[in-house]
Amino acid sequence: MTSTKEKEKEKEGKDGEYLVTYTRHLEKRLRNLETEKQLLDAERLRLEQELHSLRNEIDRLREPPLVSASVIDILDDKKGRAIVKSSTGPSFVVNTFNKGREKKLKPGMRVALNQRTFAIMEILPEKLDPFVKGMEVIDTVPDTSYNDVGGLESQKQEVRETVELPLKKPELFKKVGIDPPKGVLLYGPPGTGKTLLAKAVAHETEATFIRIIGSELVQKFIGEGARLVREIFSLAKKKAPTILFIDELDAIGSQRLKIATSGDREVQRTLMQLLSELDGFEARGDVKIVAATNRADILDPALLRPGRFDRMIEFPMPAEEERTAIFRIHSRRLNLSEDINIEAFSKMTEGATGADIKAICTEAGMYTIRRDSEVVEKKDFLQAIEKVMKKARDRCVDSEIYS
Repeated sequence: MTSTKEKEKEKEGKDGEYLVTYTRHLEKRLRNLETEKQLLDAERLRLEQELHSLRNEIDRLREPPLVSASVIDILDDKKGRAIVKSSTGPSFVVNTFNKGREKKLKPGMRVALNQRTFAIMEILPEKLDPFVKGMEVIDTVPDTSYNDVGGLESQKQEVRETVELPLKKPELFKKVGIDPPKGVLLYGPPGTGKTLLAKAVAHETEATFIRIIGSELVQKFIGEGARLVREIFSLAKKKAPTILFIDELDAIGSQRLKIATSGDREVQRTLMQLLSELDGFEARGDVKIVAATNRADILDPALLRPGRFDRMIEFPMPAEEERTAIFRIHSRRLNLSEDINIEAFSKMTEGATGADIKAICTEAGMYTIRRDSEVVEKKDFLQAIEKVMKKARDRCVDSEIYS
């Protein structure tokens, strides 16, 4: 009897241990299943989000294309309608998609129209030609300062009064009771520092510097040059304070003639648009116009009258003292020998421009490299002066022949 009971107890103990082990196994399996369920739920949620995104993309691709148009006028009625001119040609009286949007609409704005109902769906950003965007060659402040401009003290003073002072201290003009000058024309021989001084002013005023070459405004098709002029001035207003520098103004600003070809007439249309922008009804704000030319004698009189270019500043050939200052500026980074005499070089370069002097310093450095040396000596400068001044004299002779 005793042995039978002991066997039963032993069996019950084994069964209990098995049940405990099996229970733990089931609990572990349950935890694994719960973890797997969470992973599957997360995956299901991700797939649902991806499906929703794909459906939205399909719906967006199925939307009909919109028609671009320009707002001509806003009708003063309770229906909130507007007159628009579509890109396809005809004009329409249309409704706005949302009531109250007509308050934001202004004539000249670009809008998108529903292809079926021609209702205004959205307001489009203002169009700007990529060619015009590329004209902003210096998006940041130029690193050229007045210290990089040799001589030209009176020219610096006049340009600062015309361009820099109205941008930095406009209250002075209000106190005196005058309007600041609208523009300045820089004229003189090539290489005398016109562009350099314009960059220096932009550096001092921390203004955006936009440079245009006059020949870039001469376009093949009728009206394209005038459109570019409008968009350039629009870009300048957006980037204000801005210095708009028009280089080689004589390319589009030459005198209008009675007898002209079709190409000449298109250039004249561009000039008339420029005249309108320079002396338009809308205020240009913090936009200052600086133009440069080598041939002020052939410019149209309408460009030169006060109100467009209020100041004309001449850039003459540098005198001896100015050439010395220019030599010091362009040679300050050179490794010069002790026998270098800058004043002597200035006397030897009569008739040289600032660009010629910069070329002389560069050529002297090239002769030094040719000698496999690191120190620029006097003979290097003498060779450079002989080479550059010969070209300068030939250039003067050519200009006399063709003048």
